[in-house]
Amino acid sequence: MTELQHQNNSQAYMVAVSGTVINLCLGVLYAWSVFSKELQDQLGMTATETSLPYSVAIALFAFFMVPAGIMLDRLGPRLLLLLSGFLIGIGFVIAGLTLNVVGLVIGFGIVAGAAMGFGYAAPTPVAAKWFKPHLRGTITGIVVSGYGLAAVYVSPLADYLIQGFGVANAFYYLGAFFTILIVIASMFMKSPPEGWKPVGGEPPKPKIKANGEQEKEVVRKDYSPGEMMKTFQFWSLWVMYAFSASAGLIIIGHVAKIAQTQGGLETGFLFAALLAIGNAGGRIVTGAVSDKIGRSATLILVFILQAINMFAFITYTSGPMLTFGAIVTGATYGALLALFPATTWDWFGLKNSGTNYGLMFTAWGVGGLVGPLMAGRIIDATGGYDMVYIVSAILLLVAAGLGFITKAPKVEYVEEDVDDKVASL
Repeated sequence: MTELQHQNNSQAYMVAVSGTVINLCLGVLYAWSVFSKELQDQLGMTATETSLPYSVAIALFAFFMVPAGIMLDRLGPRLLLLLSGFLIGIGFVIAGLTLNVVGLVIGFGIVAGAAMGFGYAAPTPVAAKWFKPHLRGTITGIVVSGYGLAAVYVSPLADYLIQGFGVANAFYYLGAFFTILIVIASMFMKSPPEGWKPVGGEPPKPKIKANGEQEKEVVRKDYSPGEMMKTFQFWSLWVMYAFSASAGLIIIGHVAKIAQTQGGLETGFLFAALLAIGNAGGRIVTGAVSDKIGRSATLILVFILQAINMFAFITYTSGPMLTFGAIVTGATYGALLALFPATTWDWFGLKNSGTNYGLMFTAWGVGGLVGPLMAGRIIDATGGYDMVYIVSAILLLVAAGLGFITKAPKVEYVEEDVDDKVASL
């Protein structure tokens, strides 16, 4: 191995580590239930009111993933990450200064939500380009695990700051901390040089039989955003993503209150942390598993497990049961954030990875906007969560059904022979 190759290998691992650190900051979204509980208990807000900033943050997060993906493909990651770092600090200051529904929607929902979109768009596709494609699920799982794992430390830290210094100061301190860490980590993020050989070497190229003749080596064709959106597979994946993400985000946004309501427990921040552990673990494990058994099979398995867990949540009324439910929710939800980007890049190529996954990620935003708001209204109307669990479980079974009928696109491969022909599979 040459010295340059060795240095670039080190850079590849640094990119993965830096991306994980950035996601450890942006994952504050998953600690919202700690703020939500205190806003209800201390300031008398309703479940619908405290769901609104969270849902708006999810929607803006997803919305800004599209322009962020375009910027990433054209300008590289650092500008996006600097913008993300400064915006999240500004958003948290606005939230702390106001402490009302409008201010929280603007600060946490709009400004911090935009910061999450700009910041989340960069680390994973950039890291994926440094490593060999047939480990894409594993690398994606590791980098995005930071986002899921964030609540492990943010939830107890936020609870400590709220109890010791008040809700407003908790927003200020966390905002400053995230800004500093994201800006520092952004200095280590860059795309690989042209002609870079991914760490570990290229995987074997697929082979096909053209017109019944001998097998020929081929290279997969990349889809443009427009080509991708014309396929049935894109829209089927989009619906699956929306339904499955909605279920997980409902529990994430309400887990502290669920622990209080169903279990009589006042340690909701611990359940947020447990959920985050499952979230991070699910991303890593299912990313690696999908590299072995395939993305579609893994997605179907995850949807079914999610549905069973949502139906069972009605019966979770003790600490151990809620612990089990939180970990399963985290693991199955976290799996989505590893499987859907990897599936998008497998099926539609890496050339336009930022833009293409940004478009796919809008499903997560729609699910996160509609699901928690729907849940808040049902909870305010019925005084409980049972109907929320049932509706979410039914949508997850629909997603599993779509998974069974949706196969990879009938993609084109470019043959590597003298005639440079295109063979279609």
